[in-house]
Amino acid sequence: MKLRNRLSLSTLALSLLLLSGAASSGDAIIVQSTTSTKNSGLYDYLLPLIEADTGVKANVVAVGTGQAIKNAERCDADVLLVHARSAEERFVAEGYGVSRSDLMYNDFILVGPASDPAGVAEIKSVADSLKTIALKRARFVSRGDDSGTHKAELRLWELTGVDPVESSGTWYRETGSGMGATLNIAVGMGAYAMTDRATWTKFGNKSDFTILVEGDQRLFNQYGVILVNQDRCPNVKAEAGQKFIDWLTSGKGQAAIASYKVDGKQLFFPNAD
Repeated sequence: MKLRNRLSLSTLALSLLLLSGAASSGDAIIVQSTTSTKNSGLYDYLLPLIEADTGVKANVVAVGTGQAIKNAERCDADVLLVHARSAEERFVAEGYGVSRSDLMYNDFILVGPASDPAGVAEIKSVADSLKTIALKRARFVSRGDDSGTHKAELRLWELTGVDPVESSGTWYRETGSGMGATLNIAVGMGAYAMTDRATWTKFGNKSDFTILVEGDQRLFNQYGVILVNQDRCPNVKAEAGQKFIDWLTSGKGQAAIASYKVDGKQLFFPNAD
């Protein structure tokens, strides 16, 4: 084969490779997400299934819900997957999101050392448990990061009539960190903390910590998924983002979410609209 022909074939092969890569990147989306879905290992399980079925590759940015929403408002997202319903609905109402869909749920729990210094294990109400912790000035570690978990925690404190932030730096500590780091600090201090159950189940540094308060309906933890509005953010890959959402909310996607378990425990319960 002549050198010119070889070069032509090589150039053609390179062009096809580059075109293939461009097509692939066209179906790569950014998902701004809460940390609990990543920390639990759910994405490691779901994303290969989604890519195999739809061709959509999702690059997940896992931060607190508040930061995830801010990132999406700056158009640094195609899809938003978080757990703070009122903030999600505001995101859509202000034109940043196309629409919001329920995706799945689990619950929050209150964890602490087995010695339970504030004696909350026998208290059924999470609000009463928090009020007892405050009255006894028992150590409590909060994420303090505007995440979905932090937002939920503050809503619960409102029910107690106690403003824990006034005691920040004393019995109430704010880490400004993710759930895993906050749990590590709580364990190190022998302090109470509120966490989502999925992260706790996956968490490997439990020491003598255990679940002390659970089951109150106020601990319900709903996750939602939103396509970022292309009218507001022209760079949004709306078609690929919608494929991603459609898969998650389909029968197949919902079954996959239900089938994800850690140590035999189901972490998320699908409830798409």
